[in-house]
Amino acid sequence: MDAAIRQTLQEENVESVVLIGTDCPALTERYLDQALLALESGVDVVLGPAEDGGYVLVGMRRPITAVFEDIPWGTDQVMHRTLETLKAKELTYRLLDTLWDVDRPEDLARLQLLEPPLSWKLDH
Repeated sequence: MDAAIRQTLQEENVESVVLIGTDCPALTERYLDQALLALESGVDVVLGPAEDGGYVLVGMRRPITAVFEDIPWGTDQVMHRTLETLKAKELTYRLLDTLWDVDRPEDLARLQLLEPPLSWKLDH
């Protein structure tokens, strides 16, 4: 994530970058707009929390490598540790609404709750 953010922000006329998880079908255009507006307002970092303790979205106006260091990836402590880093570095941030993502087979049932539903069959 750090490399993607760093590389993107080096491009001409790029003022901010937002990375999204590809496993978050609940993410909407409105949600992305909120992230971009938060960055335009001047915050250093915007995060979209995930129900499982991680995040579905991260956005920055400048590369901040420290945000991605010493994080126990794949655990329910990702968001907590990220927020600790942001506070320790005195960085401004905005949290968006918490969303769910698809990490486990039981998450697939939630795809039917989307509008419109996303059909999915799990072959055993």
